[in-house]
Amino acid sequence: AIREEIPEETARDIASFIDTHLLMLEDSMLTTTPVQLIRETRCNAEWALRQQRDAVARVFDTMDDAYLRTRIDDIDHVVNRILRILLAGDDPGTEPVTPSLKGQVIVADDLTPADTVLMKNHGVAAFVTEYGGPMSHTTILARSLQIPAVVGTHHARRTLRQGEALIVDGEQGVIVADPDRATLRHYRQRRSGERRRRSELAKISDTPAVTRDGRAICLQANIELPEDLRAVRKMGADGIGLYRTEFLYMNRDEPPSEEEQFVDYRRILRTMQGLPVFIRTLDLGADKQVDGGVASGAVNPALGLRAIRLCLKEPELFRPQLRALLRASAHGPLRIMFPMLSNAQELFQVLGLVEEVKQELADEGLAYDPLVPLGAIVEVPAVAVVAPTFARNLDFLSIGTNDLIQYTLAIDRVDDEVNYLYDPLHPAVLRLIHMTLKAGHKAGIPVAMCGEMAGDPRLTRLLLGLGLTQFSMQPASLLEVKRIVLDTDVGALHRRALAVLRADTHEQMAERVDKLNLDTE
Repeated sequence: AIREEIPEETARDIASFIDTHLLMLEDSMLTTTPVQLIRETRCNAEWALRQQRDAVARVFDTMDDAYLRTRIDDIDHVVNRILRILLAGDDPGTEPVTPSLKGQVIVADDLTPADTVLMKNHGVAAFVTEYGGPMSHTTILARSLQIPAVVGTHHARRTLRQGEALIVDGEQGVIVADPDRATLRHYRQRRSGERRRRSELAKISDTPAVTRDGRAICLQANIELPEDLRAVRKMGADGIGLYRTEFLYMNRDEPPSEEEQFVDYRRILRTMQGLPVFIRTLDLGADKQVDGGVASGAVNPALGLRAIRLCLKEPELFRPQLRALLRASAHGPLRIMFPMLSNAQELFQVLGLVEEVKQELADEGLAYDPLVPLGAIVEVPAVAVVAPTFARNLDFLSIGTNDLIQYTLAIDRVDDEVNYLYDPLHPAVLRLIHMTLKAGHKAGIPVAMCGEMAGDPRLTRLLLGLGLTQFSMQPASLLEVKRIVLDTDVGALHRRALAVLRADTHEQMAERVDKLNLDTE
């Protein structure tokens, strides 16, 4: 019923979220296992479904990747809708939102993508949820539909009262209840200023990213789902600098076939119409298996059998992806990059396997680009230290700052107890980045950055001064970074950027970076 209520003019990629939930209703995870539980334990349908949901949640909770871990939200949306029907006899969630909700703020435990679409269509001003994360599908939709939202608040329903005025600050993650006149005036001014800022930024979407002293800078986008492509084109990105392929493997009993992957990669290349697309090979780990199982009791999955390590150990998982990627390379400027490499032996194993697959395709008469560029994501500190070796044997490097920072500082960036130590301005992190950039320059190959640092406007001038010319970031960050690029003289930055590297503490680093941003002369 929800699917049929979506207006025809709604973007196709938004409707696909509901299509995904419809497919889940046909999965054996929901259609077979709960029935087996009923037969084996004589429990009722509601309890069997809840037991199965909890079993799946335990698997998702152990996943290292924050994006994949939040995919349990989709399971919850489907299970909770079924439970409401079983417990109440009908599903109030399918009823249309009434026009009286126009301009109102919704406060709820959680919202499904279907709910979010309906709220947009009926003019809901914003929403607040008890649960959820920054990478949930509901949050992705909220950003796409430009609905202000704060998710994962905990106890919001207990604290907030029906009918009171709320300010929902999605930018800062702040909710203000019953604001006074001064607070209202402040936020109204902020809202007006933000609208003007976005309008001004939109004017440079088609402007080439060239610095004041004439240096062309490549600004690309990271995407996790095909539906992100719309935002990539809207922001005028120079291509896709990181396409994560893990979502193709999740929530299914078997890995995707070579043909399924080939069709997906080819579609992305065609959509980008000749712009380069950097695709990262599979980055599943010891805690993330294609069948939803847990392979081993790894104490720290981030340091275990993941990414290229897993792919080299299980070539039957890796070969179909390599074949699909190489076949897709005949349809556009594809670049293949390998995550989590840690030594030269792994590098040469990967390159040897690629040559084997190329020969297979040639023997079968299948088209591919024999010169498709191959690169590595520098995210293990050891690789940054020996970057010259990798640079001599590859066509490009891309710095994955999220994991590079995590491994350099020995902290788990998703652990609330220690993530305050996650510091992009740590002297060791910046020096590893600089070493990698120098190695690429000396070898004559491009070096990109695809981690969160690339989209942080505060760090743009520092990275430009260190020699970075290719940035890849979330689409929403691209225009702000471009604005800084257009207003920067890179020639005047180099000496001062090196001075930042010589700082001994975070405080010294931060002070020098702030000064770099205030004055580039």
